Amino acid sequence: MNIGDASKATGISVKMLRYYEEIGLVRPALRAYSGYRVYSEQNIATLRFVRRARDLGFQVKQIASLLDLWQNGSRASADVKSLALAHVRELEERRRQLDEMIATLEHLAHHCHGDDRPDCPILQGLSADDPHPSRAARRKAPRPTFAAP
Repeated sequence: MNIGDASKATGISVKMLRYYEEIGLVRPALRAYSGYRVYSEQNIATLRFVRRARDLGFQVKQIASLLDLWQNGSRASADVKSLALAHVRELEERRRQLDEMIATLEHLAHHCHGDDRPDCPILQGLSADDPHPSRAARRKAPRPTFAAP
């Protein structure tokens, strides 16, 4: 299978296939006399493993560890579970941060008049000096005023 076919079979772009080989994440494919890469079924299985790990948000270093464990028949499943649960904790922290960002932006947008006036709580919130912009934005966002009809 050539690199284009390997890309289609795994859902990994040709550029990423080359990159993964370059950084040593996966073993380089064998080369034909013409110099073209030739991917075996084992290469494809490994690349599918990498793709699935990337889809689950694992970083390259973590994928390298997972590949080592996958290819080591004498591994302890406790090692795999530990790595997976550590990643779950990272994802939960990222979700918490995303939830906070969403809440902050919703709060700022709710307090924005969205009219022709130049005053903008969203921009004020983004320019706050507080190292925790979400808390600063909630404290400093002006209360909406309503004009009489």
